[in-house]
Amino acid sequence: MKILVGMSGGVDSTVAALLLREAGHEVVGATMMLWDGRYRGGPRDACFGPGEAEDAAAAEAFCAAHGIEHHRFDRAALYDAEVVSRWRSGFLSGLTPNPCVLCNPLLKFTIPDAARAAGIAFDAFATGHYARTDGEGPGGRRRLLRAAEGARDQSYFLHRLSQEQLARSVFPLGGMAKADVRRFARERGLLAVADKPDSQDFYSGDRNELIGEEDRPGDIVDESGRVVGRHTGHWKVTVGQRKGVGLSGTGEPLYVLSVDACRNRIVVGPRASTVRHRLEARDANWVSVPPREPGERFACSVKIRSNGDPVPGAEAEVLPDGAFRVEIPSGLSGVAPGQSAVLYDGDAVLCGGFIVSAS
Repeated sequence: MKILVGMSGGVDSTVAALLLREAGHEVVGATMMLWDGRYRGGPRDACFGPGEAEDAAAAEAFCAAHGIEHHRFDRAALYDAEVVSRWRSGFLSGLTPNPCVLCNPLLKFTIPDAARAAGIAFDAFATGHYARTDGEGPGGRRRLLRAAEGARDQSYFLHRLSQEQLARSVFPLGGMAKADVRRFARERGLLAVADKPDSQDFYSGDRNELIGEEDRPGDIVDESGRVVGRHTGHWKVTVGQRKGVGLSGTGEPLYVLSVDACRNRIVVGPRASTVRHRLEARDANWVSVPPREPGERFACSVKIRSNGDPVPGAEAEVLPDGAFRVEIPSGLSGVAPGQSAVLYDGDAVLCGGFIVSAS
């Protein structure tokens, strides 16, 4: 096949391209350009920052060395409108949005559309994500599965992909461990990327710059409403956070329990108070199975952040208008509105939606 490969200049996408090449496929490299200098950025390794130029050059150098056609796609304006702006609005509303969850379906996995519009022909699209797919869902539906190495699994970030996007996607690293990917790169002489650090954040600079708001002092209160401190802007913290909240001398560690954007107030409490046993989510995207009917209940496991394994023993109920409720007997700590709740059946992603409440 002729496969378009999304290349970031890192070890994962580089190895994905070379694996496909060695398997006999014709490979075309594609790098999306997000940085246009409207923000300052910073020195951290990140998906979004001025270091993008160096990463794109690394992808081009690899392609040139291996006789692979390479293209750049300017996605800066789209990224600012669809990811940064929505991320900013979420935080100012007291939510905790995840930019990667938005970026994948709206930008990265629409690169094939941009490539075809540019006259580039290909049969499939590949990335360096750690995830797997198969066609064993009901009615031949494309299933999204967790990666073989659970610690590296990125299916959480991919849960909003459509069936059309999944059908044309290939994940060459889904069955590999990260250590094996780096070893493969060293064995093939890809020393420029073999030990290159992974991006640790979505933005290389101070996130407050993306928010673009002046400090707005407000109260930090405990569960009874007693003022225990002051903050400089509710958008600077997230539910579950302990460090960097601005509290000291409280006697016991206090965690952010909720963010009240309307009153510019942060509510804190002990760790035990961060545990939630129920959540509701909206805008469900059904992945490995067709949408289920309101009122239907089913057993599942659930993830509310990318790190860690899905928490087993949960029960979900489908609500009207694309929403669902999840009961979690064992409890989950730090459930934040705006995050995604992703439901699994074993390794298969059933659906995911944006959390609107937790109790």
